[in-house]
Amino acid sequence: MGSVRVINDDNHFQGEMSSSGTKLVVVDYTASWCGPCQRIAPVFEQLARKYPRAIFLKVDVDKCQETAASQGVSSMPTFIFYRNKVEGYQPIVGHAFL
Repeated sequence: MGSVRVINDDNHFQGEMSSSGTKLVVVDYTASWCGPCQRIAPVFEQLARKYPRAIFLKVDVDKCQETAASQGVSSMPTFIFYRNKVEGYQPIVGHAFL
């Protein structure tokens, strides 16, 4: 069963991305003080359980400021899909790979 991996530093994020291989990676850029982030968190957890072949990461933007800035995250929650470490993976097409 899939689960959400919590990322608390920039090196951890880089390590997860490097080891993801060809798997779909879904990243939730979030903050502990963000109300909408807290409300969507249970849905993100459900998706991780529903699609265990994908990797679900939860990145705290306050703890991973370099990662958030390098990915262009300016508001939360922000969700970005990656495949082969490339941003912008098409989730509709990606559904076939789950």
